[in-house]
This record gives sequence, structure tokens and C-alpha cells, in this order.
Amino acid sequence: MTASHRRPQVCVLGSAEPGSAAYELAAEAGALLARLGITVVSGCGSPATRVAAERAIGAGGLVVSIVPPDHMPAPDWPATVVIPCGMGDARNLLMALAGDACIVIGGRAGTISEVCLAWLHKRPLLPLVGCGGWSDELPSNPPDERQNSPILPWNSTADLERQLHALGLVHARA
Repeated sequence: MTASHRRPQVCVLGSAEPGSAAYELAAEAGALLARLGITVVSGCGSPATRVAAERAIGAGGLVVSIVPPDHMPAPDWPATVVIPCGMGDARNLLMALAGDACIVIGGRAGTISEVCLAWLHKRPLLPLVGCGGWSDELPSNPPDERQNSPILPWNSTADLERQLHALGLVHARA
């Protein structure tokens, strides 16, 4: 009998438009996660989360997409596994819980709700800083005073990789 090994999973949350620095870093983050053997969890609903998933797949990684409707998306959806939850915005709890940590890029109201849920459930948060958007504010303005989980900012893929190592999410490959 062989022992099974669950790969680390990291949620990619947020939003950023094509052409922005945040969008480009989302793409690089997706590829990095794949190269590190980390499964990407992404709703793929914003340009930033979608490009992260596309780049992860392009780098040979696994992508789990939890989508709000109750039906399967088009065959070209950028995921290796799709979970249609039929829960609408309540899906944000599944996104918050599905990762060992959550990368936060930019963001709007949906991202804020996912971040608060991740915080309540003690998931480490990795906000992209220096590119604008709500994630810039997260290190100095956590959801509340409880210090539920680490907030580890990054502004380059080298920074992100260091943070993933610090969290113990990068394992040596045989």
C-alpha cells in the first residue's frame, strides 16, 4: 500500500484588468504555483484569477475552479477540475476554505468577503502590494484585531515564492 500525498492548495482571489501590473503578476503567480507543485484554486471569474489559472495549466499545474452557478462552464474553462456549487456568492466560503493559503490580488467587494472568511478560518493571506487595489491596504488594515493568521505581502514572484516557503507550502520534489 502506498501513502497518498495531498498537494498544497493556494486560492487566488481578486481582480485586476489586462494590461495592469497586477494582472501580469497574477499570471506569473499562477505559473509559479504550478512549477512549485501547488494546486491553484480559482473561481476564474475575473481577468486576474482567470489568467492565473491559464498560466498554471500552461505550466503543467492543476487548477480547481469553484464556480457560483449550478452548471458546468464552457469546455474551454481554464481548469483541470470544475466544481459548480450552485451557491452564488455563498461560494466565497468554499473559496476561503479550499486553500492552505489565499493569494489576494487587487480586489472588489467579493474579494473582501473571501478575505474576511479566510481570516475567520485562519487561512494565511498573501496580498499583492504596490499595484493598487484593495490588497494594497490589507497588510496595514487586517479584517480585525484578532491576528487570526499571518498576512504576508509580496510584490514580485520572488517575494511570493519566499512567502510560500515560509508557510511550508513548497515541498522538495523527488
